[in-house]
Amino acid sequence: MELRQLEHFVAVAEEQHFTRAAERLAVSQSGLSASVRALEHELRTPLFSRTTRTVRLTEAGAALLVEAERTLAGARAARDAVDAVRGLLRGTLTLGVEQCVAGVSTARLLAAFHREHPHMEIRLRQEGTSSLLEGVAGGRLDLAFAATVHPPKWRGELVPLAREPMVLLCAPGHRLAREGARVAWGELRGESFIDFHPDWGPRRAADGAFASAGARRTVALEVSDVHSLLELVHEGLGIAVVPQHFARKPEAKGLVAVELEGAHVYESVVVLPPDQSMSPGAKALMTLVREAPLR
Repeated sequence: MELRQLEHFVAVAEEQHFTRAAERLAVSQSGLSASVRALEHELRTPLFSRTTRTVRLTEAGAALLVEAERTLAGARAARDAVDAVRGLLRGTLTLGVEQCVAGVSTARLLAAFHREHPHMEIRLRQEGTSSLLEGVAGGRLDLAFAATVHPPKWRGELVPLAREPMVLLCAPGHRLAREGARVAWGELRGESFIDFHPDWGPRRAADGAFASAGARRTVALEVSDVHSLLELVHEGLGIAVVPQHFARKPEAKGLVAVELEGAHVYESVVVLPPDQSMSPGAKALMTLVREAPLR
């Protein structure tokens, strides 16, 4: 079994398509298919269920994918460690991030990292909290910026970035749009809410806040980006419980941010693997994360 075969297998698993995987790897489709077949022959079991339109992992393939990603991550870390000893920082830094995570400017941070380490390839993946945790744990991500993370048995490190209260965001003219006032959770009963999909950090924080207050709510409109949420609130289609920094966005101008009684805290952290598993690229990025101008 060769690393090249595992790279081919992972690409097909992620793309769920041999042609797209071949294009991504810049290899011929016939060569890619032959490589996967050789791997299946060596393991004596099919790794993919193939039809004319779809390519799906078999149970054996799903089991192999976890170990293949871990093996490839280990190989990359080994190469990167050797380069670091030679005074070079090469390879790939794969960063996962929640959208609009508080406490760090992802764009400025990556720009500074690129200036200092121009030979490092940067890959950015925007995902929800659960996917970010799984990605760091499995070696698919070097580190991640996540929100409201309380994993029960996390073996790595969680570096705090920011803590802030959740606030109620509503359009002017709404019955709860009272600047300078505090709104009790009971006053939210019967309202229609706009929020993110359940795996996004702000949604998890809002759900936690309502659960702690013993209040129930209906999320009528689910979105996957901040701008859509703010537009819907502007149009009066619902209200939203969001981290305080959302109210400072230019797109939130004109909306009313109302303090909540006993507001739940929104937290953001850097999710790191166990220290011995940290890549040189991740260590270099963390050096920049701790510099105040990029926070």
